[in-house]
Amino acid sequence: MLLNLVLWIAGLALLAWGIWQLQQPLSQYRQLKATQANLQRYDDWRGGRLIEDSTKTGADEMRNLLRHRIQLRAAAIIAGIVLITAGFIIR
Repeated sequence: MLLNLVLWIAGLALLAWGIWQLQQPLSQYRQLKATQANLQRYDDWRGGRLIEDSTKTGADEMRNLLRHRIQLRAAAIIAGIVLITAGFIIR
């Protein structure tokens, strides 16, 4: 009885923390993707770039960082769901 309560509380805490923390990096990631799509449309309208940029930009690094943060928060959400489920199974 005590173990399943502990699992439920830990699972709910992880789930709530993951959802709460996921909102900010997900919003920033969407903004970066929208900006990249806008720049791509502008380049297509202009006829493309004369020189190809093969180096990573700061936006690419930020996108990778945000993607990593999103993956960590998603892992916390999944772990919370697993703990809640384990609390029901152990019952």
